[in-house]
Amino acid sequence: MTEDEILEIFRTHGALLEGHCILSSGLHSDRYIQCALVLQHPRVAEQLCSALAAKLRHLGATVVAAPALGGVIVSHEVARALGLRAVFTERQEGVMLLRRGFSLAPGEPTLVVEDVITTGGSTRETMAAVEQAGGKVVGVGALIDRSGGTVDLGVPKTALVTLAVQNYNPLDCPLCTSGLPAVKPGSRTKR
Repeated sequence: MTEDEILEIFRTHGALLEGHCILSSGLHSDRYIQCALVLQHPRVAEQLCSALAAKLRHLGATVVAAPALGGVIVSHEVARALGLRAVFTERQEGVMLLRRGFSLAPGEPTLVVEDVITTGGSTRETMAAVEQAGGKVVGVGALIDRSGGTVDLGVPKTALVTLAVQNYNPLDCPLCTSGLPAVKPGSRTKR
């Protein structure tokens, strides 16, 4: 699939929002990608995540990890396509950790996957949780990289679609200045 074909899947499912959006990172933007609207369709999730898995297969991972909640389906479907197991991290007292009895063998090669990378914050937290649990992050994958490819995570990174979307600090946001009402379509917003 080409990037244009993938973006058309997002448009078809109403997952590409335009306007004045407050991102999970707390930044503002004129576009938001709501992957949940695409991932709610199992066959579409399988198709997208299989394409992502194909780009990550060469890294030799034995497990796929993702941050809850947005990355859980991506992790599961990428792991299924690769024949691996899937785990996820959660915040406990503000710190991202492997919980629910999930564990990693010392040095276990681990892929970290996401639905969307904007600043890389959740991805870095998940990478740290994997390393704290003894795993070794061998690469990162995302359905959408809205940083324009600028986020450096120190390991190989790939995405199905790379977009250069302008993000604004809330204090300098031209959308706020224009009076356009803001919406918070994400699952988490910094206060």
